[in-house]
Amino acid sequence: MKKIILCWLVIFAGIINSIQAQYVYDYKHTADIYYNARDYYSAAQYYNKALGSFKIKPEQVLPYTIAGVVPPKGKLKDYQQVVARLAESHRLYNDFGNAEKWYAQLVGFNNPQYPQATYWYGICLRANGKYELALEEFNKFKKSYTAADELSARVPLEIACCEFAIAEAGRQPRFTIAKTSGNVNEGGANYAPVVIDQGTIMFTSSRADNPPLPNGTKTSTKQKAKDKKGTPYVNDLYTAIGGNNNFEHSRREKIPATKGYDQGAAALSPDGYSLYVTRWTVKNGVKQSAIYLSTKHGDSWQEPKILGSNINVEGYNSMQPFITADGKYLLFASNRPGGMGKNDLWYCIMNGTVPGGARNMGTAINTKDEEQAPFYDAEKNVLVFSTDGRVGLGGMDFFQSEGDFGTWSAPVNMGKPLNSPKDDIYYTALNSKHPFAAGFISSDRESICCLEVFGISRIRKVASGLILDCDTHQPLEGATVTLLDTIRRKTIQTITLDETGRYSFEVDVQRYYKVVAEKENYFTKAIYFNSESLTSVDSMDNPTLCLKHYEVEKPIVLDNIYYDFGKATLRPESQMVLDTVVDMLNDNPKITIEMSAHTDSVGSVKFNDQLSQERAQSCVDYLISKGISSERLIAKGYGKSHPIAPNSLPNHKDNPEGRQMNRRTEFKVLSKQVSVSTDNSSQ
Repeated sequence: MKKIILCWLVIFAGIINSIQAQYVYDYKHTADIYYNARDYYSAAQYYNKALGSFKIKPEQVLPYTIAGVVPPKGKLKDYQQVVARLAESHRLYNDFGNAEKWYAQLVGFNNPQYPQATYWYGICLRANGKYELALEEFNKFKKSYTAADELSARVPLEIACCEFAIAEAGRQPRFTIAKTSGNVNEGGANYAPVVIDQGTIMFTSSRADNPPLPNGTKTSTKQKAKDKKGTPYVNDLYTAIGGNNNFEHSRREKIPATKGYDQGAAALSPDGYSLYVTRWTVKNGVKQSAIYLSTKHGDSWQEPKILGSNINVEGYNSMQPFITADGKYLLFASNRPGGMGKNDLWYCIMNGTVPGGARNMGTAINTKDEEQAPFYDAEKNVLVFSTDGRVGLGGMDFFQSEGDFGTWSAPVNMGKPLNSPKDDIYYTALNSKHPFAAGFISSDRESICCLEVFGISRIRKVASGLILDCDTHQPLEGATVTLLDTIRRKTIQTITLDETGRYSFEVDVQRYYKVVAEKENYFTKAIYFNSESLTSVDSMDNPTLCLKHYEVEKPIVLDNIYYDFGKATLRPESQMVLDTVVDMLNDNPKITIEMSAHTDSVGSVKFNDQLSQERAQSCVDYLISKGISSERLIAKGYGKSHPIAPNSLPNHKDNPEGRQMNRRTEFKVLSKQVSVSTDNSSQ
């Protein structure tokens, strides 16, 4: 009986193993089908089930690569294949948290059949904000990987991104950011917000929802069943109302849709009557998109019409339109011929609602990788866009560049918190008059799969000061004060002072600024400051400046200018006074002065004329040595011909005090200065 029972147990165990093997095959086979169809979410679920059916001992999944040892076969080989596919499925679905876990195991196999695993493990670590660990993996990959392909070409950029992110960790953020509350981020992906007015936004969403029906029409049971046959997650345009980063009552915008197409990522013309919208389909994982135009008649949007070949080139993608606030330019992203690589940024000059021929924004903006979602402030000439082709925090990062569609400055990463280790895209301003004060972005930083809408607000930092009249010590009403960025060589703002004489500018942290104060018939003055001191405070008060009044051709005495007795040699204490003249001339680069010297009445006319000329020349030579152009300086010795006090008393006795006053050095303005409020000189 014992033998019979044992025999049945052996047979039963064999059946169980056979069924279990069949389940493993079925799970993996199903997962492979989803994977090949690019449904990576479903693939991950089935690869995970297949993985749970293996009976693998812990020591079997430890690193095995030893000299002379061949790769595993059988169950262990299948197990590693499923781990590899599971890691890739999570990554391709942007679930970097789970992908990191499985890539860590895959890298631990040290299996030469998976030479790219280290790179993708680094990508997942970087996407999860673990920059130091990611940097280690990228450096390992760079040393060990021998193939010449896209990954080997990309890894230096990934290394640079990790190094940049580590360096950026201690920098003061320029913005605050918070996920938009209400029901904007409710279900599916929510992104590409467009501000219609201060209380209304339009955005793209893939939430499961039925399209709007005519007023009074109810959705039938048959219609509901029909809708459930296809995917309920179709992208369309929605609006929501609210304020203070809280928007409720999201509703689908009544824009005619075409079956089988998603639509969204739109731009609204300045007058609110033209809507440029992206429409796309996805077949076999390949996206095909184009830009359409819908016009508003009354309260209704008309059927969107596809734009012509100057925007949409057959067989290529065009998407993410943006209209400038002045209506002069249409910007968009496209992989059309003539670009640098993947999607580039392009622009058209608008003729009403009709765009002209598309022009590539050039290598100053575009790279061989992705450039998407342009935003342009026409008043300040600043372009904001997202790219993964430049050194940043990882994924798509926001960059800004200054230009006028003719030339562009080198794009600058906009830093944290606008950028994150994941994708950050679709910048839009809350107020077009102050485009970088507040607005919205889209990011998947808090989501496994999808973009969400975030509200942003620039951190307000203030630099202020007081301008006085040097003679009266009263506030200098009517003076103008200009703030300049000395690194970007750009005028930021100019204000005219009121009766208080105080100025106040909103500034960014960690920037170098120049403040220029000026008024008609006053010497201009400038101060420089670094706003880095604002990292822990909200405001700073610059030193009080006083402006000195002058009249053309009217001499101004320089006190405490001394020379060696009977000579033209300047004493050291005199140089300190002349340094103030150097500062004045640097702050007033358009004026020319005469530097003059005078003597008392002791000595002959010839001697005093020669001595005073030499002393005036000594002053001029010193100014030249400090970098002042000789073309702005004239040396003139007047000897004893222009006394300002009696050299002798009425009783003909010597007047030491008078002679002391006559032994003087002066300067006078020979030509009137030109306003320097647009002066771009750097610090």
